[in-house]
Amino acid sequence: MHPSLFDVIPKEGAQIVLVLFLSFLIGLEREEHKSAPDQYGFGGVRTFPLIGLLAYALSLISNGNLLLPSVGFAVLGSFLWLSYHHKLEKAPFAGMTSEISGLVMYAIGVLVYQQQYWIATTLAVVGVALLELKTYLENLSKRVPGDDLLAFTKFLILSVVILPVVPDRSFGPFAFNPFKTWLVVVAVSAISYGSYLLQKALHGHGDIMLSALLGGLYSSTLATVVLAKRAKDENAPHLFAGAMTAGSGMMYLRLLALLILFSPPLFHKLLVPFLILAAVGGLGGWAWTMRGGPEANVKPNEPPKNPLEMSEAFLFAAIFVAMLIITHYTVLYLGHAGFYSVAAVMGLSDITPFVMGLTQSLGTLTPLTLAAAGVVISAASNNLVKGFYAYGFADKKTGRESLILLAVYALIGLVALAW
Repeated sequence: MHPSLFDVIPKEGAQIVLVLFLSFLIGLEREEHKSAPDQYGFGGVRTFPLIGLLAYALSLISNGNLLLPSVGFAVLGSFLWLSYHHKLEKAPFAGMTSEISGLVMYAIGVLVYQQQYWIATTLAVVGVALLELKTYLENLSKRVPGDDLLAFTKFLILSVVILPVVPDRSFGPFAFNPFKTWLVVVAVSAISYGSYLLQKALHGHGDIMLSALLGGLYSSTLATVVLAKRAKDENAPHLFAGAMTAGSGMMYLRLLALLILFSPPLFHKLLVPFLILAAVGGLGGWAWTMRGGPEANVKPNEPPKNPLEMSEAFLFAAIFVAMLIITHYTVLYLGHAGFYSVAAVMGLSDITPFVMGLTQSLGTLTPLTLAAAGVVISAASNNLVKGFYAYGFADKKTGRESLILLAVYALIGLVALAW
């Protein structure tokens, strides 16, 4: 083994070297961004190393007790407040990043003594990066709309605020697990939110086909309705009919992404047929759009809708639980034929709650083969229903082409039952 730095020199010496190195990085960055000579600026390549050494020395004297370093932190904070107050007298809108950096450097000195080397180094590197990226970050804050920031906040509420406090145990005769239920909500929201971000990033730079593919990852049913309504204003039946079919193909990839997270046995059962169906829908839809020639130049003008609404998340959770109960009683009292009928009816709307319900009841309430057949039937039914949606919302020619394509696609989807 190669000797470490602590084997060559005393531990305290190596720690001092690390404190000096990290504090010098921050001090050098602050030195480069000091105000003009006629303006006041705090700290540089000498001040920050001294702050780091002070923190380390107080920690060493107190032998690891945090009382003395805490007093030093308070005293340093008082001096830094005086420094900032003096800066405000010369520039009313002055920032306080240098003063905050001084406090961070003090904390880094204490962390080094506590042998938290990775945390200390990470804080220093991230701090320098944040200081150097000031202009970029300020411009980013101007480019990100408030709605997008709100959408991201909602996703954080769903995933890191609500999820950790939901109980992870089963309740009642249906083995209802609140944690798994909300985890499904988070996973579905993550895929939908990712598709939404891609659509926002590419909006105005893609075409109808790209919009349909990304929309299909979010909700192929909603994407079909949006495209069908848009088709009324455009004389491009081949383009829109093919795009709706391709968007429906993305539904199979979306289902596979969810199945691999929540039911690996069901994922492996449906992997090959669903990949084939996704390819058939995507390539078949693309080939159909090519029949339109110049039609393919039509650009999307409908902005993507933010998929993260708290009311919709709770509604999805309620529907998910309802699907668990319906599936249980259907299999129990109506048998396989009744279950297949329910799977077909689920295709009238979003099939995700039904499919996710099957992942939770698999092996206890629903056999693997029966669950796989239910997913296939519901997906095929949903494709047929989308054909009727397109026929109702689009112009006559686009609606007719879409209905034929999606009906044929639904029949092809049922072939997976033989897998």
